[in-house]
Amino acid sequence: MIPLPSPQQLRYLLALAEHQHFGRAAQACAVTQSTLSAGILMLEHQLDAEILDRGIGKRVVFTALGRDLVERARMAMAALQDVVEAAVSAHAPMSGPLRLGIIPTISPFLLPRLMPQLRAAFPHLRLFLREDTTPRLIERLRDARLDVLVLALPCDCTRAEVLPVARDRFLVALPPGHLLATRTEVPAAALAAESLLLLEDGHCLRDQALAACGLLAAPDGEHEADFAATSLHTLVQMVAGGLGLTLLPELAVAGGVTAGADLVLRPLGGEGAWRTIGLAWREGASRGADYRALAPVIAAALSGGLPT
Repeated sequence: MIPLPSPQQLRYLLALAEHQHFGRAAQACAVTQSTLSAGILMLEHQLDAEILDRGIGKRVVFTALGRDLVERARMAMAALQDVVEAAVSAHAPMSGPLRLGIIPTISPFLLPRLMPQLRAAFPHLRLFLREDTTPRLIERLRDARLDVLVLALPCDCTRAEVLPVARDRFLVALPPGHLLATRTEVPAAALAAESLLLLEDGHCLRDQALAACGLLAAPDGEHEADFAATSLHTLVQMVAGGLGLTLLPELAVAGGVTAGADLVLRPLGGEGAWRTIGLAWREGASRGADYRALAPVIAAALSGGLPT
């Protein structure tokens, strides 16, 4: 009978799949590179399976079987994490460690209001935070390295339960003197001919802004961003400098992202002129009730953060 892989071996495998480099994977697992390499080799011998293609040189290349085992390792680690979560939840709901992932276009504007409310509502909860882009957070959720996410919907959240919490309207940020600044509301169609400044690829707000403007379906890439920024603060400064327009979530505006900038804000008109902020956690997670209990606290923080 083949011995079962240990959780540590599966962690090594998943870290190597994520980082595609033995040294970085070892660092992520807090072990030496030789320890991680030996662990992977022992796993191959134990399973009598070739996980890595070692005939390609120094690059980390998984065999077809290796890629399949990585996906199965993800599910196995998630199941093991659920065992721990079930014990924690049975002992005392909303207590113990909780690893929360949150996207950068929400994090700095929500957390200052949310953290005091969470401490007051759940004093025995120990919250560990991870800020990252949506694809990376979802990958960490699937690998059981995060428990629950705060993100903007819709998202590619397969094998996850999703709970919408609140809408976050889009505001059009314009330089002073722009013709559209004379309107009380800017129609989405009016932005098609404008120089629209966006976040770089990887930020879900980029696609959501294009969708709100009806530009995602443009044929043959007709609409191309003139500038791609890494943060909303950078976009604000570019608009204030007269280089174009952008869409800002109302939450970010209420959180002070435009403070000190010389620009004009107008609501975006039309259907879908907002993003939805929601929660996501692994499908069937034993602490699902705990994660749902976060929703009203987050909603309260959002309502306090959004101007009426």
